[in-house]
Amino acid sequence: MVKLTVELIQNSLQHMNPVRDRELDLRGYKIPMLENLGATLNQFDTIDFTDNDIRKLDNFPLLPRLKCLLMSNNRVKRINPTITETIPNLESLVLTNNMISELSDIDCLTGFQKLTTLSLLFNPVSTKEYYRLYTIYKLPTLRLLDFRKIKQAERDEAKSLFKSKTGKKIRKVIEAEAVHRNEELVEEEEDSSARPPVFQNQSDEQKRLIQEAIVKASSLEEIERLNAMLRTGQVPQAQKQDGPEHEKEEKETNGHDSMELE
Repeated sequence: MVKLTVELIQNSLQHMNPVRDRELDLRGYKIPMLENLGATLNQFDTIDFTDNDIRKLDNFPLLPRLKCLLMSNNRVKRINPTITETIPNLESLVLTNNMISELSDIDCLTGFQKLTTLSLLFNPVSTKEYYRLYTIYKLPTLRLLDFRKIKQAERDEAKSLFKSKTGKKIRKVIEAEAVHRNEELVEEEEDSSARPPVFQNQSDEQKRLIQEAIVKASSLEEIERLNAMLRTGQVPQAQKQDGPEHEKEEKETNGHDSMELE
């Protein structure tokens, strides 16, 4: 994983994309969370976060220029409704292949007044009953949903359904799900913040082994492997040492083995 630092933002590819928008390319870094986006200085129309490890859509500074956010192939399962205030002019939001699971999550996007394109393909929510009609009803500015043009007949059907008695009952169920889901997410965040640091409750020897393994890690894959071990409570084993003392011990051991063979 790579933190979204000011240096990463400044050194990443910046270019004019095919629709003549200024774009910042932050694809494929396995970034775990959004941070330090003030370093963009509101200079981009599009930011591409495809193929990262982002779990929450939040923590945006005020970026009125931003029109397009590409978030495919992440792990987003929560959208902070305040993003409609910090990126108010968003027109296109692509969340293909994420973890948005409830219809109530769509309500977090209702503050966008210019949103015309939304993709939630390959999210659990897209398999929910009434998903398409509910999204069309809640986001009337949309023109494309999951890369399919919204027809007038769909708008009429959505409006008719959710203004009926049946539709009002469906909306109450969705609102109740939203309250329950928010409670679950708050509990998850509290559990996460209460989790002890890696070094807590470790012996001095275990701390030394952890620090040694981190220093000697020579690749991103090795660092990720260490992170996975530490999350599960495993401590790296002591590595074979080189040097005069080790050679001496090895010779003595070999000599002892030779005497036994004789």
